[in-house]
Amino acid sequence: MVKVLVVEDEETLLHNLADKLRSEGFTVYTASDGEVGLQKIRAEVPDLIVLDIMLPGLDGLSICRMVRHDASTAHIPIIMLTARGTEVDKIVGLESGADDYIVKPFGLGEFLARVRAVMRRAPGRTVMQQDEIVSNDLRLNLTSRRVFKGEDEVKLSNKEFDLLAELMRNKSAVLSRDLILTKVWGYDYFVDKRTVDVHIRWLREKIEDDASNPRRIITVRGVGYRFEG
Repeated sequence: MVKVLVVEDEETLLHNLADKLRSEGFTVYTASDGEVGLQKIRAEVPDLIVLDIMLPGLDGLSICRMVRHDASTAHIPIIMLTARGTEVDKIVGLESGADDYIVKPFGLGEFLARVRAVMRRAPGRTVMQQDEIVSNDLRLNLTSRRVFKGEDEVKLSNKEFDLLAELMRNKSAVLSRDLILTKVWGYDYFVDKRTVDVHIRWLREKIEDDASNPRRIITVRGVGYRFEG
């Protein structure tokens, strides 16, 4: 059974989202403040987190960063909810590690579609034909969704893993931002093209020897990116 944790301080919305998810067969946990939400993340390790940005106590952006920096929870997909809808807010949410971003008010149908889109890309839900991709000292296992640089494991979020896998599959080929969005995000919903740049930066910080002078993921100005291993 897929476990979803909803962290939202608006009581009516919290109940509506929980009821909708339960009606679709999800096991749902809820929290109405940030500190309780973080405790439940660590205790339950859900398959998906739906997280409001503005929460009493610990805010959603802080929780998102904590989840991404904890090896035991870094893999969990996160959908962020917010009443704010400016471009800056979206980028801040994505840079904190969110997989998707929904601006209030929204319909329950749209919400459920976002949940399904994120879960389709969650670990264990895609059948892979090639088990491993290896490039120099970088090894990516598609079955276990683990990445190793030499003997050290590199902890990646779901999107970072999918992005790296797509780049490594197409080594030496230039992939445009549009193509990356189609392959990795699937265009199930609107995603700003700068999202690709944000995730590339995160990847470089984790797999490059010097993120400011990348040798593995090369920028092709005006087009996109090329993986050189």
